[in-house]
Amino acid sequence: MLTMTDKAADKVRFYAGQMAEAEGKTLRVFIQGGGCSGFQYGFTFDDAQADDTVVESAGIKVLVDPMSAQYLSGATVDFVEDLRGSGFVVENPNAVSTCGCGHSFQAGE
Repeated sequence: MLTMTDKAADKVRFYAGQMAEAEGKTLRVFIQGGGCSGFQYGFTFDDAQADDTVVESAGIKVLVDPMSAQYLSGATVDFVEDLRGSGFVVENPNAVSTCGCGHSFQAGE
């Protein structure tokens, strides 16, 4: 369903070790309304819910809620550091267009 690159997984482990609020929690990747293209990606450390899908990739467990799962199927999460800055980037085959900043997308029908 969702793939994490090794670089993204390493960064998740780093943040999990640095953030007190991440202790005992699992990374959640989700979609929410907003951004300049309609949907945007979110990342947080959270507790699992009964209807979550739990994906394991690159040694990291990731929680995905049912609504987000339909938009994240086949997506790859990477961590990029370049001249524009650094952050998690989602390569999403379900996005028909993305905004210039790359943080939001429009989904296909």
